[in-house]
Amino acid sequence: MADLRIDLAGIKSPNPFWLASAPPTNSGYQVQRAFEAGWGGAVWKTLGDPILNVSSRFAAVSFNGQRVAGFNNIELITDRPLEVNLQEIYETKKRFPNHPIIASLMVEPKQEKWHEIVKRVEDVGVDGLELNFGCPHGMAERGMGSASGQVPELVEKQTYWVKEAAKTPVIVKLTPNITDITVTAEAAIRGGADAVSMINTINSLAGVDLDTWNTVPHVAGKGAHGGYCGPAVKPIALNMVAECARNPLINVPISGIGGISNWQDAAEFILMGATGVQVCTAAMHHGFSIVEDMIDGLNNYLDDKGIASVMDLVGRSVSRYSNWGDLDLNYKIVAEINNDVCINCNKCHIACEDTSHQCIDLYTEDGRPKLKVREEDCVGCNLCSIVCPVDGAITMVERKSTVPPMTWNERQSLISSLSK
Repeated sequence: MADLRIDLAGIKSPNPFWLASAPPTNSGYQVQRAFEAGWGGAVWKTLGDPILNVSSRFAAVSFNGQRVAGFNNIELITDRPLEVNLQEIYETKKRFPNHPIIASLMVEPKQEKWHEIVKRVEDVGVDGLELNFGCPHGMAERGMGSASGQVPELVEKQTYWVKEAAKTPVIVKLTPNITDITVTAEAAIRGGADAVSMINTINSLAGVDLDTWNTVPHVAGKGAHGGYCGPAVKPIALNMVAECARNPLINVPISGIGGISNWQDAAEFILMGATGVQVCTAAMHHGFSIVEDMIDGLNNYLDDKGIASVMDLVGRSVSRYSNWGDLDLNYKIVAEINNDVCINCNKCHIACEDTSHQCIDLYTEDGRPKLKVREEDCVGCNLCSIVCPVDGAITMVERKSTVPPMTWNERQSLISSLSK
């Protein structure tokens, strides 16, 4: 069995699977149940001045029969007194000394406020701090959360204030509601962050009820923008992790968050530079026991690859992530249709004919309808293989190019040099 232990900025965990700061980590009872189920660590639901929540506060987006493809919430930080949370953190840490507990924190952007809460949470034995600069609703309207996280100067300044008082590692949780997340990640590094985590939830409205015309969710007939998470946000989160991982100025560990539902998702985040991952929506959908499959699956994957430790997997795909201008313009793949497997639904032909490059021909052979790709017209866009409902019916295959590799940047450089 592979070694699943991780070390994230000095925070040691028995495995890379942590619960994110969210409803599943709202109390000591829940976190203790999670540790019993096998979760490696937990980021406690964000602490600060207690707030009042509304009812209702959750909504889900289902797609093509999949429940909770996306999840929306207008819930805020903890609504329980700080003293109660601190007592439960102390008791939980005492019972599970080898499982890291990270305190998620959010206060007004005032130096004394940060110093005060840091001292109080560290006194009860937390293993680290996560600064919530990402919450897009409610708290942002009060000048906290993403209102701070969208301003690099505030990210840097508040991280610095926390580092002045902190004795444990400081993780800065970044908002995705920004043009370039690397800008705020760099600001966190300048402020002294020991690690960054991403992404927090994305500004969203889950939907509108076509019978009542109320937003989903609604509170007495009124709605508000909320935070979007779940499987639907995974590609966005994975890109942001990758952008930070390949940035040489962001030279700290990354805790990956966003749509992670199984061990495969976790492995992708780790390959793209995350040292560990945090999970929320999947646990809310299926319960804490999902971590068992995550642990077994990642273990088996590492064993199959001959990798002894999950730490050896971190960032292995980062060098393969680049800019469009660095891609080989002369690389060639084409679609190949296996008519013995094809069920003649013709989805590939329709998609190609209507929305792509009209390179799939319909014909009849021995009284049977068949499909064939005209390779000279195929651009290798993948659309036909994407819409095909049958595994193995369409394969994308590489064709040897007759010209050497050349990127757009190289092409422009060559044109520039020839014009001089």
